[in-house]
Amino acid sequence: AGNAARPSGHSCGNPEISWALPDTSHISQDDLTSQVGEVLLYYCYCEVRDPEKLCAWQKALCQHLHLTGKVRIASEGINGTVGGSKVATSLYIKVMLSQPLFKNILCQEDFKSSAGGAHCFPDLRVGVFKEIVPMGIDPKIVSYKETGIHLSPQEFHREVEQYLSQATQGQSDTILLDCRNFYESKIGHFQGCLAPDIRKFSYFPSYVDENLELFKDKRVLMYCTGGIRCERGSAYLRSKAVCREVYQLKGGIHKYLEEFPDGFYRGKLFVFDDRYAICSNEDIISACRYCGVLWDQYKLCSSQHCRQLVLTCPSCCNKGLTACCLVCQEKELKVTSRASGETLKEECECTRRRPRVPIEHGSPRMLDVGK
Repeated sequence: AGNAARPSGHSCGNPEISWALPDTSHISQDDLTSQVGEVLLYYCYCEVRDPEKLCAWQKALCQHLHLTGKVRIASEGINGTVGGSKVATSLYIKVMLSQPLFKNILCQEDFKSSAGGAHCFPDLRVGVFKEIVPMGIDPKIVSYKETGIHLSPQEFHREVEQYLSQATQGQSDTILLDCRNFYESKIGHFQGCLAPDIRKFSYFPSYVDENLELFKDKRVLMYCTGGIRCERGSAYLRSKAVCREVYQLKGGIHKYLEEFPDGFYRGKLFVFDDRYAICSNEDIISACRYCGVLWDQYKLCSSQHCRQLVLTCPSCCNKGLTACCLVCQEKELKVTSRASGETLKEECECTRRRPRVPIEHGSPRMLDVGK
C-alpha cells in the first residue's frame, strides 16, 4: 500500500469527439453476430464537454457492432457494460482506445471481460445522466478526483491477508468494506468483510453518515464489482474526514479474480445482466429463500408488481414458491385474477422489513472471518 498512489483526476483539454466507426466490410456477418462472445465492463472518468454528442456516437458504435448492453454517459465520464461476439468486442475496445476523448486515460486493462455475448442483455440502452454511477450526490460536491488510494489486486490480496490474520486475534484496526448492494454480497464476498444491508448504492452515503463512529480512525479497504462504485464511494467516505486512510481495489472483484481465483473472495460474482452471476470457484455461500438448501442462482420474483431477485431452488420452484417472499406469493395469486394491465404498488415484505439504512450497533457484523 505504501507504493500506491491517489490519482489527481483527469483533464483531457476537452478534445473533439471522433465520429469514426470501424471498418467491418472484411468481417462476415456470422463472426460479427456470433452468440459465442463476451461481456465487457469498463468505466472512464474524464471531463466530457458534450455528453449528448458522445451518447450519439456511442449508440451508433454499438449498433454498428451489434452490441447490446447499458452505457451511461455524463459530464464526468462514461460507464458501460456491453455484450457481443469476440470480434465485435475486440473492435469496440480498439475504437474506444483510439477515441481522442479517452486518450492517455483509458487503457486495455481497464476493460474487464467474462464469457457471454449480446444475448446477456435484452437490448441496447445508451443515455446521458448526471452521474455515471448513481450515488445520488452531485459530482461537483463529491468528485472522483478525491478518490481513495488505488491498490492493485496483488497489493489488495496482501492487505486482506494481513487483515484476516489480525482480525482472528481481535487486533485489527482495519475495515474491509463491501460497497455493493446486499443481494450482491449475499452470493459472494471477501472473507471477513463488512457488507452493508443496503438495497441501492444511492443509500451508501446515508449508511456512511449514520455509521460515522464505525469508521473513526480506521483504515478502510473498499471493493466493488469493477471499481467504479469505489471511486465515488471512497471520495464520499474521505470527505467525512474520520478515517485514518481509505484504500480501494483497482479493477474491482473482476480483476482480483483474474489473478486470485482461489483467493479470499468466496462465492459468485453478481453481474447486472441476464446471467446474474459468474463464478471463479465452486463455493456456494447462500441458501434457498424457502427451504434453506445451498443455492445461489437468482431468478426474478414471479410477482409482476415486485420483480425483486429471489433465491429459490428447483425443488421449491416446482412447489410454486417463485416469489421473493410470502407476501408477494399471496399477492401474485390476487393479481392474476384481476383485469390485465392493472398494477399494484410494491408493498413487499422483503422491502418493508429491511431498514433503508441499517445502523451498525457495537462491533460491525463481519462475514466469515477466518474461514
